[in-house]
Amino acid sequence: MASSSSSFIHKTSFKYDVFISFRGEDTRTSFVDHLYHALKHENIETYKDDENLERGKKISKELIQAIKDSRFHVIVFSKNYASSSWCLDELVKIIECQKTPTEHIVYPIFYRVEPTEVRKQSGEFGKAFSEHKNDEASRKWKEALIEATSLSGRELRTTADGHEAEFIKLVIKEISSRLPTVCADGNLIGMRSRINDVVSFLNTFTDEICMIGLTGMGGSGKTTLARAVFDHISNEFEGSSFVENVQEFSNSLEFGLKSLQQQVLRGVLNKKDIIKGSFVLDDVDHIDQLKALAGEPNWFKSGSRIIITTRDKQVLIAHKVNLIHDVNLLTDKEAICLLSRCAFGTEIPSPEYKELSEKVVSSSLCDADEDVWIDTLEELEKIPLDGTLQRLELSYKGLDTNCREIFLHVACILKTWTKERVIKVLESCGYHAKRGLKKSLITTRDGYLDMHHHIQEMGRYIVRRLHFEEPNKHSRLWIERKLLIYLLGTNEAIRCIKLISSELNPEIVMKGLRNMKQLRFLQVFDRELFKKNWRIDEDEDCFQRNWKPDEVCEYFPNTLRWLAWQGYPFKSLPKSFQANNLVALEMSCSKLVQLWECTNKKVLNKLKFLDLRHSKLKNLDLGLTPNLETLSLIGCSDLVELRMHVECPKLIYLELGNSKLTTFDLQGTPNLVALHLENCFDLVELHVPVECRKLESIHISGSKHLTFEGLRISRKLYLRECADLVELHIPIECLKLVSININTSKLRTLDLRGTPYIEELHLGECVDLVELHIPVECLKLVSININGSKLRTLDLRGTLNIEKLHLYKCVDLVEVQLPIESLKLVSININGSKLRTLDLRGTSNIEKLFLRECVDLVELHIPFECQKLISININLRTLDLRGTSNIEKLCVKRCADLVEIHIPFECLKLVSINIYGSKLRTLDIRGTLNIEKLFLKKCVIW
Repeated sequence: MASSSSSFIHKTSFKYDVFISFRGEDTRTSFVDHLYHALKHENIETYKDDENLERGKKISKELIQAIKDSRFHVIVFSKNYASSSWCLDELVKIIECQKTPTEHIVYPIFYRVEPTEVRKQSGEFGKAFSEHKNDEASRKWKEALIEATSLSGRELRTTADGHEAEFIKLVIKEISSRLPTVCADGNLIGMRSRINDVVSFLNTFTDEICMIGLTGMGGSGKTTLARAVFDHISNEFEGSSFVENVQEFSNSLEFGLKSLQQQVLRGVLNKKDIIKGSFVLDDVDHIDQLKALAGEPNWFKSGSRIIITTRDKQVLIAHKVNLIHDVNLLTDKEAICLLSRCAFGTEIPSPEYKELSEKVVSSSLCDADEDVWIDTLEELEKIPLDGTLQRLELSYKGLDTNCREIFLHVACILKTWTKERVIKVLESCGYHAKRGLKKSLITTRDGYLDMHHHIQEMGRYIVRRLHFEEPNKHSRLWIERKLLIYLLGTNEAIRCIKLISSELNPEIVMKGLRNMKQLRFLQVFDRELFKKNWRIDEDEDCFQRNWKPDEVCEYFPNTLRWLAWQGYPFKSLPKSFQANNLVALEMSCSKLVQLWECTNKKVLNKLKFLDLRHSKLKNLDLGLTPNLETLSLIGCSDLVELRMHVECPKLIYLELGNSKLTTFDLQGTPNLVALHLENCFDLVELHVPVECRKLESIHISGSKHLTFEGLRISRKLYLRECADLVELHIPIECLKLVSININTSKLRTLDLRGTPYIEELHLGECVDLVELHIPVECLKLVSININGSKLRTLDLRGTLNIEKLHLYKCVDLVEVQLPIESLKLVSININGSKLRTLDLRGTSNIEKLFLRECVDLVELHIPFECQKLISININLRTLDLRGTSNIEKLCVKRCADLVEIHIPFECLKLVSINIYGSKLRTLDIRGTLNIEKLFLKKCVIW
C-alpha cells in the first residue's frame, strides 16, 4: 500500500469560527440570539441555523458541511433540546468531527438544565428525550450526550449567579482565548487577541476621555494594531481620524504640525463644535507632537478615544497617558503558525516538520542532522532577513548613544540577568543604566531582563556585521566553541566577553586577555564545573588539561570593571593586575585562597561587589576594600579570619556561611541593611553595635551557643537551628518588625507586645515554648504557624485580619480564643491538640478546616452560612455541615464516637467522602449528585 503524506496534514482553515447548535423554541429569540450577536461583535464568524424544520426531517448536506467547516461547536443544551431529532443528529455529527484530527472544539452550555440531567437523560431533559425511546438512533444519541457532557463547558446556574449577560461575556472570553490568533481578514496572525486586549482596555472608560498608548519597537505591529482597533470602533463615534507617520510629517518643511492639526480637526469637528470622536496618532516621537494634537482633556467630549503609537514610552508617561500597552512581537506559537501557513498551507505543521519549524522560529540549532536544512538555519541565524532587520532597526536607530550601548550589552551579554544586577554592571561601565533600561527595546519579567529573541538577534547582528569574518574585532563576544580560537589574536576592540564553554582552557583565555587593552567586562563560566554541582574537587582536574595553576603567566587587563570567573583556578589575583577600575569581583567555586599574595597587597578603592562563594578563601582583610557594598562568603568552609579593623561605611549586605569564625564584630558597618549568617556552627559571639540602625533583615542559622550583644531587631528576624537559644529580648517598641521565623530553639517565652505591626509569625520545633504574648491590637498579623510547642492557651482576639492559623502538634493546647469576627480567616489547621471546644461562628469565609487527632474535641461551632468551606478533616461526635453547600472534600478519621453527620440537601460540589472508624447511625448523601469517591471503613452504620 502506498503511503500518503496527506494523512499528516491537518485541516486548519475553517469557513466559520463557531457553529451554534440549539433548540429554537427554547432559545432562538433569547439566549442564543444574544450570544450570536455578541460573537459577531467580537469579529468571530458564527454559523446559526434559523430554519424551522418539520418533525422527522433529516439535516441537510449543507448543514453537515457547515458543521465540518466550523472550528468551534457551541451546544446549547436546553430543556427541550432532546425533543428534536434534528438537534440530536447535529450533536452526533459534531461529536464525530471532534474525534477527527482537524482541531474541532466542542463547548457545551447547560442553559437552565444540569449536566447530570443531560448525561443521564433525567428530569425535564429526560422527558423530552423519552419521545425517541423507540427510534433506532436513540443509542448513538445517548452516547453523543454522554460524550458531550464529559467535555469542558459552562453551566448558567452556577456561573455569574445566573446572570445571562455576564455569563455570555465569560463564554465569549473563553471562546476567543481558544480560537487561533487569526484576524478577521484571515491574513494576520495574532491580531484578534491583541485587538480584544486594547478594546477591553478602552471599554473600562465608558463615559470618560481615554488615551491609550501602544508602545514597542519598530516592526512590532503598533500601526497595524492601531489601524485594526480604529476600524473596529470608529463607526461607534460621530467623528474619527487616523493620522499616520506623525514623526515624519511633523518634521517635514512641506507639512508640519499645523497640517496634522487640520487633519485631526477635519475628522472630528462638526459645525465647529468638538464632539465625541476617536482618532489615532501614529508614530509619535516627541511630547510636542502630543501637546499640539491631543493637548488637554477638555479638548474632547466624554467618551472620546485617542490611540497613540510610539517607540518611546517616556513620551506617553510625560503626557500622562491613561493606559500604556506594550505591543510584543509574535510569540513562538504564533510564529510557528505563520511559518506553517506560508510553508505548508496550514496553521500547524505536520508532525515530520514540527521540530524543524520550531528551530526556524527560535533560531536554535542542533548539532545533529548535518543536512541542507540545518545549513540554511545556520545562515538565517547569522544573517537575519534584511527586510525584518530594517523594520526592527528603526527603534534602535531612534535611541541615543547611551541607550544603544545598553541595548547591545543586554542583547549580547546580559539578557536573563536580574534587573538589579544589570544596573550594577552597566553603571560600573559608565552608562546611565536606569534611564536606558526604560526604553521599549528591553522588558522586565519577574525581575529579570528579557527581550524577544528576534530583537536579541537583531542586536547581535548589529555587533557582528561590521566585521563579519573577524570576531576578534567585535566590541562584544558571547563566546561559543568556534570563537575560542580568536582569543589568541589581536583584540583591541573587544570591551565585553561572555565565555560559556564545556571545554574551558584557562591557558588560552589568559593568553588572549593579554591583548585586550579595552576589556571592561569578563564573564567566564565552565559548564563542566556547573554539572559537578558547583564544587571543585581538589583531587580532580576540573579543567581537563595539563594546566598548572601556579604558573606566572596569568593576566587580567587593568581596564576591567566587572570580573566574573566561576571556577577561577589560581590561589590569588595576578601580580600584574592593578585592578584600579575594578567595581565587581565574582569568583564563586574558585581556588582563590586570598585576594593577593602577602607581599603584593593592593587596595581596591572602586570595588563595590565581592562574591567569593564556595571558594577556598582562608582570610579576608576588608581594609583592602574600603568602599565595599555587598559581600558574599557563603560556603567558605576554610575561612578563619575576617578582618574589619577599619570602617566599611558603605557595606549594606553581608552574607557569610559555613565558616570557622568563632567571633564576629560588626563594628564599623553603620549602614548595614541585611546580615545573613548560615551554618556558622563555631560562631559563639556576635557583636552588633548600636550604630547599626539601618539593619532590616537578620538571618542566622546553625549557631549553637550564640549570644547577642547590642542586637536591634529589624524588619525580618530569622533564627534557624540555633539549638541553645533560650532567651530573646525584643526592644519595648519595635515598630518595624514584620516577620519572625524561629525554629529548633530552646525559647521558653516570647513577648511580642512591642511589635504591633508584625505580619508573619513562624515558630517551628520550639518544644520548650510555654508562653507567647501577642499585642492587644495586632491588626497586621495575617499568618501564624506554630509547630510542636508546649503552649496551653493562645489569645488571638486582637488579630482581626488573621488569614491562616496553623498549629501543629501543640499537644498541650486546650484553648484558642479567636476574634468575634475573623472575616479574612480562610485556613485553620490544628493537629494533635487537647482542644475541647472551638467557636468558628465569626469565620464565615473559612475555606479549609483540619482538626486531626484532636481526640478531646466535643464541640465545634461552624457559621450558619459557610459557603466557601471546601475541605474538612475532623474528629467529632456530631458534625453539621448544612451551611457548607460548596464543600468538596470531607475526611473524618478515627472518630470512634461519631454518630451523626448532616450534609446539605444540595451538595453538588462534594466529590470525596472518607469516613474511618465511626459509630454512624445514618448517612444521607442524596444531595451529592457529583460524588466520585466514597470510603466507609470500620464504620458501624445502623
